[in-house]
Amino acid sequence: MITCDSLDRSKCAYTVSSSGTRCVLEKFLGRSGHEEYTCQSSKIEAGGELSDWIESDECVEACGADRDSVGISSDFLWDTAFTRKLCADRCYKNCPNIVDLYFNIAAGEGKNISEILCCVNICY
Repeated sequence: MITCDSLDRSKCAYTVSSSGTRCVLEKFLGRSGHEEYTCQSSKIEAGGELSDWIESDECVEACGADRDSVGISSDFLWDTAFTRKLCADRCYKNCPNIVDLYFNIAAGEGKNISEILCCVNICY
């Protein structure tokens, strides 16, 4: 069983807990005054059959994602290099967790992923 609170920083981002919520890396100022990181459950649920899912390093690389990403943001969707990797067969056909996350982020902001991709000239 995967619980976000028990994950270390290197596996937090792009992981879905046993309960189906996405894990998110958060940054905070520790007692020593240095930045520290913790893995927490978000309120964002993953779609389909994605519970108990730690994304593979191969998918993180193929999709242009970053395990050190803090929080969950749509900023990547406006980065042409990222969207090209997200839509490339190596990511799109093999990494449903990452694809689901970014398609749902776009939808949550009232955008259709195809609109975003066409804005960066990657119409499929």
